Amino acid sequence: MSVPRTWRLRQQRYRLVGEVCDRCGVPIFPPRDVCPECEAPAKTPFTFSGRGEVYSYSTVYHPPVGFKQDAPYTVALVRLEEGPLVTAQLTDVEADQVEVGMPVEMVTRRLQAEGEEGVISYGYKFRPLLRR
Repeated sequence: MSVPRTWRLRQQRYRLVGEVCDRCGVPIFPPRDVCPECEAPAKTPFTFSGRGEVYSYSTVYHPPVGFKQDAPYTVALVRLEEGPLVTAQLTDVEADQVEVGMPVEMVTRRLQAEGEEGVISYGYKFRPLLRR
């Protein structure tokens, strides 16, 4: 990933910053220019809690180029507390421990690196919710 794109996406990748529609109040992630519900302009920033639950999941055994070192890994659809579904890799959990409805929380982790001396991209993954 290019350096400019990494900087441009850091708000949504590090803190799950999306938008909320001023007309209908729907929280939107990732950010868009138009609300998918009512088609009104959506420009108000909204920071999601980062908590949710596993809606669905799958384990990847044959990954695309750039992710082979992580295989096998589990990717999930996470329903955030605020409503949107987010696709993300799960971390700190074995594939056989994952189940639909499992509470999870967002964490910032390394996504990929471009060679030994290239840009390291960080972003969100989800792990089982730690009880506090």
